[in-house]
Amino acid sequence: MKLQERTYREMTINSSQLIIPRETYQRELNPERVRKIVKEFDERVANEPKVSCRNGKYYVFDGQHTIAARKILNRGHDLPITCKVYYGMTESEEATLFATQTGASAPLSAGAKIRALVYAGDPEAIAFMKATESTGLALDYELKRGRKKLACVSTAFTQFKKLGAERYKEALEILVTAWGGDMESLRGETVQGICRFVDLYYGEFDPHRLVLRLRRVDPLTIYREGKAMGVNMPASQKYLYQVFRIYNGSSKVHSLPLKF
Repeated sequence: MKLQERTYREMTINSSQLIIPRETYQRELNPERVRKIVKEFDERVANEPKVSCRNGKYYVFDGQHTIAARKILNRGHDLPITCKVYYGMTESEEATLFATQTGASAPLSAGAKIRALVYAGDPEAIAFMKATESTGLALDYELKRGRKKLACVSTAFTQFKKLGAERYKEALEILVTAWGGDMESLRGETVQGICRFVDLYYGEFDPHRLVLRLRRVDPLTIYREGKAMGVNMPASQKYLYQVFRIYNGSSKVHSLPLKF
């Protein structure tokens, strides 16, 4: 059932009773967004936080930044806040609604959305997480980047859905084997280029050759040279072409035909 189809009660609840489930599906508080809300705050048009009453406690799944702003405006003290309170929701349903929220809420990052969907038990999101982790990488929900941390979550999820789990895993395994999970090798452009190459030339290319060829280049090469190609080629093809070029090299025996 969609959120707008559910019945709710408007209730005034003290902010001290409102629980922000950051350990499960909620995102971290964004201080900059809170400061912006404080600066522009007008109670007449402010949105009521959306709250799930579960087991006698009130869990906020939309509106944590507005709650924080109200507390700042109240000199840091807790205060009564009018909320839209929904009943009969499971924690999984809360996470799903958090991941799909629209309207006045701050847009969710890809990482925050996938994290919430995984927690909610979404089959496709869980399959994506498991496929990624099976290659030795971790989904970087906070998008902070690091060794063996896949921060280009949106790009990777798109490729997972296009390629399917097996080809997606093969592409990531090639990437990890070639560069050991180097942070610069996990840029979205590189991930997309290798995924598209694996998909387009599946059954035709030699994975071992691709790994050896990739090892010879700086992991930033695909990104830099693809970006330098200008506007004549679609962005998605620029990075695919870089992988194609690296794989072929100067070999005539092992070269693949241009298919895009």
